[in-house]
Amino acid sequence: MARMGVWIRRFLGRPGDVDIGPYRRLVAEAGALADRAGRVTDLRSALASAPPATAEFCALMREAAHRALGLRPHDVQLIGALALLDGHVAEMATGEGKTLVGAIAAAGYALRGERVHVVSVNDYLARRDAEWMAPLYAAVGLTAGWIAATSSPGERREAYARDVTYAAVSELGFDVLRDRFVTDPADLVVPAPQVAIVDEADSVLVDEARVPLVLAGSAAPGTALPELAALARRLVRGYHFTIDGEGRSVHLTAKGIETVEKALGIDDLYADPAMVTQVNLALHAHALLKRDVDYIVRDGRVHLINPSRGRVAVLQRWPDGLHAAVEAKEGLPPSETGEILDSITVQGLLGRYRRLCGMTGTALAVGERLREFYGLRIAVIPPNRPCVRVDEPDRVYATAADKEEAIVAEIAAQHATGRPVLVGTLDIAESERLAARLRARGLDAVVLNAKNDAEEARIIAQAGRRGAITVSTQMAGRGTDIRLGGHDGAEEAEVTALGGLYVIGTGRHESSRLDDQLRGRAGRQGDPGGSVFFVSGEDHLLTAYAPGESLPPADEDGRVRHRGAAELIAHAQRVAEGVNLEIHRNTWRYTRVIERQRDQVLGYRDRVLHGDAAAVALREACPERYAELCAAFGAEAVGRAARQIVLYHLDRCWSEHLGFLSDLREGIHLRALGRLDPLEEFNREAVPAFRAMLAEVERRARRSFAEADLTADLADQGMRRPAATWTYLVQDNPFGSEWDRVLRHVAGRVRRRR
Repeated sequence: MARMGVWIRRFLGRPGDVDIGPYRRLVAEAGALADRAGRVTDLRSALASAPPATAEFCALMREAAHRALGLRPHDVQLIGALALLDGHVAEMATGEGKTLVGAIAAAGYALRGERVHVVSVNDYLARRDAEWMAPLYAAVGLTAGWIAATSSPGERREAYARDVTYAAVSELGFDVLRDRFVTDPADLVVPAPQVAIVDEADSVLVDEARVPLVLAGSAAPGTALPELAALARRLVRGYHFTIDGEGRSVHLTAKGIETVEKALGIDDLYADPAMVTQVNLALHAHALLKRDVDYIVRDGRVHLINPSRGRVAVLQRWPDGLHAAVEAKEGLPPSETGEILDSITVQGLLGRYRRLCGMTGTALAVGERLREFYGLRIAVIPPNRPCVRVDEPDRVYATAADKEEAIVAEIAAQHATGRPVLVGTLDIAESERLAARLRARGLDAVVLNAKNDAEEARIIAQAGRRGAITVSTQMAGRGTDIRLGGHDGAEEAEVTALGGLYVIGTGRHESSRLDDQLRGRAGRQGDPGGSVFFVSGEDHLLTAYAPGESLPPADEDGRVRHRGAAELIAHAQRVAEGVNLEIHRNTWRYTRVIERQRDQVLGYRDRVLHGDAAAVALREACPERYAELCAAFGAEAVGRAARQIVLYHLDRCWSEHLGFLSDLREGIHLRALGRLDPLEEFNREAVPAFRAMLAEVERRARRSFAEADLTADLADQGMRRPAATWTYLVQDNPFGSEWDRVLRHVAGRVRRRR
């Protein structure tokens, strides 16, 4: 039946259509070669004559893993590695050993002579996996390195010089951005991209795809006004402002506009666009961004929470104005901000690689996106042992209070038997509220959320102990398996007899993948386990994505048992996933234009950096000046000066062009009022603006070259670069879709006429 399902998906062009039959046959052949591989004394030499993606390669890598790590890869792990070597995304369940799968595939690519980057979701996993797999690489004659946020430029060059480099996607992107502003080839850090193997592929390629990585310079304080934050706190929802059903946008009512104008002492708020922006930022920060849900305050700073992982999003911030508004809301001094020198999306970053592949436990749910945005297909790898986890139907309640009471009761009941319980909550506030209620009932719960994620590995390793209660905000990308009986398995038999780990979800996520990732923490490698989700009619998923639709009537205990409840929840989740897909698609439509322009700029920059393109251009533009300077200082010195001049103006103009495109996109939605397509209008203006930018680079470079004094520092002649640069990630699309903004604009104008 499984083969029939694959055939049907392939016929229909659906995700999961990669036929793993050929991989199975190769692995079966590898099994027959096991004895011969075991007699090989020099694995390096043997692999040199065994092409990757062959039965011999599989047999030798299995033997290498056994010798170096004490791990003998299962057949399904070798099948997964073969899928990666064919450039696919391998879907493998939690606990199936994806780290080893990725290492075998990375070794295969590296043995072909290709440079491999294993892309992770955070520094911890990058370092852990690189150090864990290092003996395997050494056994086959390869080297591996890792990069973290604290790595120095020298350490980064050394890591990138290894055959296989492990790095968080953000660090990889920041290195690429910093390389784009070097003026000496010797300062480059990242080599030309060749192969990327993406761990937690759905998280990196989909969830992170809308988050641009930013390189900024010329740091300065933010500009949010504390008095506007105080004003926003006095405004009342439903009277002064309203929030859209999805909780993505907020706008003032007529009464709200009147109140703001009176407080600011102005006659017409909309006569001052800058003030409108500041008011909207303050209102957005007040009404839509919740402390301990969207962000936490720690060490006097605002830290964003990654919604798909429930942890601090390191180095991440909202666009500068909104970030400053949140700081003002919390009574904090504004953090540094600055001019954006360059930015790149994760999608644009990984699109640079000649070969892209990945692995995750939940790929099918985003299969269409992986194919649409990356051209990737999915190979569904069966588990080594059948999954026997029992997934119960959702327990649905009319109110959040009824739901929470039922959750606490269920945890207490399971704990009374000694069965370990893992509770997945939707946000930090809920995790701490639930833990407090459990403690009030005499139940000791360990809490894992964004406030203490440094302890996550230790906490997760103990979550399978007898009687353990672990409350976590999200389990995606945690990187540590939960072993029954604890990390040493001392109580494994006892916990197995109790039914294994029991997973409780306190609500459905906007993405079904996150639900599946939480469920997948139980039942690993054929272990027993169970899972259940609790949902209420007051949950954000239903109020935002199924507004106006009510659950069937509840029983006296507040529980809804009608099957229509499950249908409504599934409908709301499909709507949420559709909304997020459209945001991703819309973001890529705009950034694709910018990426094409960036490629052209970088192509020219490389010719200037590594060759004499600058000297040739300026010699042709200013022949007499060029000859004069060569006679005085020599051609080599003039060539260096020409390179510095052109690079400065190219980088300066590109930064200005990015600012123009940002402003253009922010206002382009208004073209829809004239029945014009905003994307077409964006392209229509972006393309000639780019041509004008290139012409401006030439004009400025000619002028500087004509006026330059080569006996003095060019930085003192108006070509000073930022004294410092800093990196961060910025949440794109903070005020909803372009159409949301059109509606708000129209509504504001209508209200003003009343």
